[in-house]
Amino acid sequence: MKKIFSKLNILRALLMIAATAIVLALVPRADHQSYTYELNQPWKYPLLTADFDTPILRDSTSARQIKDSIEANFMPFAKVVPDVEANNIDLFSRHIAAVVSPTDRALLTNLLKEAYDKGIVSADLHAYIVNGNNTKYREMKSSDKGEPDVAQTYEGLELLTQKTAFDRIDSLYALATDKQRHQLPSEVARALSAAIVPDIVLDSVTDRKFRDQEYLAATGAIGVIKKGQRIVDRGEIITPQIFTNLNTYQEMLNSRQNSDTSHTYYYIGQGLYILLCWTMLYIFLALYRKRFFSNLRQMTFLVSFITVFVAIATLVLEYNPTSIYVIPFAAIPVIVMVFFDSRTAMFALLISVTLMALIATYQFQFIVMELAAGLAATFSINHLSKRSQLLRTAGITLIVYILTYGTLCLATDGNLSLFSPRMLLMFLCNSIILSFAYILILIIEKLFGFTSMVTLVELSDINHPLLRRLAEEAPGTFQHVMQVSTLAAEGARAIGANVQLVRTGALYHDIGKMESPVFFTENQHGVNPHAGLDPETSARKIISHVTDGLVLASKAKLPQVIKDFIAEHHGKGITKYFYNTAVNESNGQPVDRSKFQYPGPNPQSKETAILMMADCVEAASRSLKDYSKENIDNLIDKIIDSQIADGLLKESPLSFADVETIKDTFKKRLATIYHTRIAYPEIKK
Repeated sequence: MKKIFSKLNILRALLMIAATAIVLALVPRADHQSYTYELNQPWKYPLLTADFDTPILRDSTSARQIKDSIEANFMPFAKVVPDVEANNIDLFSRHIAAVVSPTDRALLTNLLKEAYDKGIVSADLHAYIVNGNNTKYREMKSSDKGEPDVAQTYEGLELLTQKTAFDRIDSLYALATDKQRHQLPSEVARALSAAIVPDIVLDSVTDRKFRDQEYLAATGAIGVIKKGQRIVDRGEIITPQIFTNLNTYQEMLNSRQNSDTSHTYYYIGQGLYILLCWTMLYIFLALYRKRFFSNLRQMTFLVSFITVFVAIATLVLEYNPTSIYVIPFAAIPVIVMVFFDSRTAMFALLISVTLMALIATYQFQFIVMELAAGLAATFSINHLSKRSQLLRTAGITLIVYILTYGTLCLATDGNLSLFSPRMLLMFLCNSIILSFAYILILIIEKLFGFTSMVTLVELSDINHPLLRRLAEEAPGTFQHVMQVSTLAAEGARAIGANVQLVRTGALYHDIGKMESPVFFTENQHGVNPHAGLDPETSARKIISHVTDGLVLASKAKLPQVIKDFIAEHHGKGITKYFYNTAVNESNGQPVDRSKFQYPGPNPQSKETAILMMADCVEAASRSLKDYSKENIDNLIDKIIDSQIADGLLKESPLSFADVETIKDTFKKRLATIYHTRIAYPEIKK
């Protein structure tokens, strides 16, 4: 129980919760999947089925056509306005009494009555009759027996308008008087115009009621998509009918998901999804990368790096759904691989893409393209040691993006008609940003104290101030570290360890000898300063090169991984030469072993363990008088087996198989270095 609630586990849990909260806070608040689709374009999402019964409405074009047809063929409803005829005839008769003779008055009154008998129609009703395909109109008639009202149909073209009624009366009056065109007196004409009022007008209430009933054929549902039935499938062209169905479904989905409960459940679901992604990363690290999982600094970087990338991509996605392809997700595995390894890098890419798939617009396209580009970037860089490698990776990533995008267009659309030049521009911007990842690597190194492969390559330059000083002040030691660097690098390569790290660490592991170079045999020229010292003092001088080396490394601001090589290359071993001398000179008195022991610690990594073996083997090989294969093999076996027996390698992750492989590599390498050379013959006089 104490182990579960250890400080490290609590900090890791808090880190996961914080990352989940940040991503969840940035995820757009929506209660359903947001779809982007266009008319006559293919559906780019997976199969969409209805979550509830959805009515099938006519598409806008069909509905408009049906409405236009209804408008053209609809028989309007009219009604007769009571008392219009009687009131206006009486008023007209009284107005003209003082202007015309009684005979003309009776004639004009009769002509007006005949006009009303034919029916005088209003302008709006006349427009419906004239402009439509149907010249008839309807009038609702009440039933005397309590039955529903009945619509009776009449011919609309027989009705008179105000103008035609006036012209008709004027013409008939002229014919009845003197058979020739006779102009009505002006006062009679004004009275007649005022008396001709439409008595048949549009029955707007009844007309709208019946029109709406007929409009239902256009606006009403023509079917139902049952719950669980298909609405549209991937690659299917969005026809006007499908477009209408999608709009209807989205509107109903919005209206159904406005309750607080649905918001809460959706929010919880998103949080669990994000938490699941982080949990998968934690499980991977705990099972397969324990050294990273147990390092809080590395865990903090990995989780923070992914979170920042997802946050930036989310903000860009809010601006424009397709602009997400400007974000170089391929930089995630590239940078993670620099500080971790390739498997961790690919898993980090997978988690990042999975997190973004929660809100990406075209999820299938996004996942395939980003995984393809990210994996291509990972495979193109085995060990990042030069900035030019990033340029090559950026070019490869650009090509993979274009090829993958074109492939998806063919797979979903069947052609390249939707191959967008704008997407090509975004891919190009993506690759350009990726090529500047070198700057981000330097920033991460400073923030988290990591050491990249690029830094190791720079440190391995023999023109580095510390190495130049070592070559000048302790030339024998410099030659020794060069040989050890080559030998250790071969051993690291043989077992798949970090070759560049071993090579660089080996160059600096003995820099402490610069403080007292003459006390080390490789720098002595006939005079041995140990001759006048007791074994304990000599041992202290030899051991001090470790602590002196750490001081020099700190002053030169060397990375911690290089300091580890300085501290661990002797582990907690003893200076056997001086310890054995002290024992032999003690006359049976006990000797304090700790005074002859290096401070350690023992090697904690494969790389520092390889250096320990290579350092002892290279130094001891110089004492051989016969460089036969048998002598070299015996020497290597004796030294490394002695280190194992002393427990110096038990804290390193090396396996017995690794140790045997390293032995064989050292044997082959030393046999090549010390191979017998043939003597050149001299010319005889």
